[in-house]
Amino acid sequence: MKQARKRPTNWDRYFQAQMQDPEVRRLVEEEIKTLRVGAEIARLRVRCRLSQAELASRAGMSPPNLSRIERSPGQNLTLGTLVRLARAMDRDVAIRFEPHRRVTVAKR
Repeated sequence: MKQARKRPTNWDRYFQAQMQDPEVRRLVEEEIKTLRVGAEIARLRVRCRLSQAELASRAGMSPPNLSRIERSPGQNLTLGTLVRLARAMDRDVAIRFEPHRRVTVAKR
C-alpha cells in the first residue's frame, strides 16, 4: 500500500527557510551535539541501573541539576562535571575528534 505524502505545514516551511541561513544551521547543529551528550549520560545511567537521585548523590550534585544536564547539557556542563559523572558510574571520559558531519534537512 502506498503511503500518502504528508503536506508540509507552515512550521515545515518556516523551518526549511530558517535552515537556509548558515548561522541558524550552525546553531542547530551545535544544539544537536549537546543534546547527544545529555542523552548518552542518561543511557549510561540507566545501563548502570541508577536513578537520577543515586547518580546525583554519587557525583556530588543535586538531582534537579542532573536532570537539567540530561535534558539540556549545553547550559551548565563542564569537563569537570563530565568527569564527576563518569567516575560516579565507574567510567572514564574520552574525548575524540571526528570529521565534521553536516546535519541535512530533508526537502519536501
